[in-house]
Amino acid sequence: MSWIYLVLAGLLEIGWPVGLKMAQEPQTRWSGIAIAVAFMAGSGFFLWLAQRHIPMGTAYAVWTGIGAAGTFLVGVLVYGDPGTLMRYIGVLLIVAGVATLKLAH
Repeated sequence: MSWIYLVLAGLLEIGWPVGLKMAQEPQTRWSGIAIAVAFMAGSGFFLWLAQRHIPMGTAYAVWTGIGAAGTFLVGVLVYGDPGTLMRYIGVLLIVAGVATLKLAH
């Protein structure tokens, strides 16, 4: 169950940078901030649950890895961020590192 909590925490981690991006526009400033805060709280709560049974360093690396890779994909697919080969390789390296931590557990 802890790994489910951790994956959920990582997925929620994607939401707060999106909220902050939304907050850049005056018409969605306050809703974007509210979304960011809500996702931060949810992500932190599920990370807290996951750390009951997963070592802190592993949990943190997986949490940030899911958040970083997911935020990258949202940026490319939704916000038109550059999707260069080197950026994709960088994200693949993050995912490989996270997978290695899971396998080493």
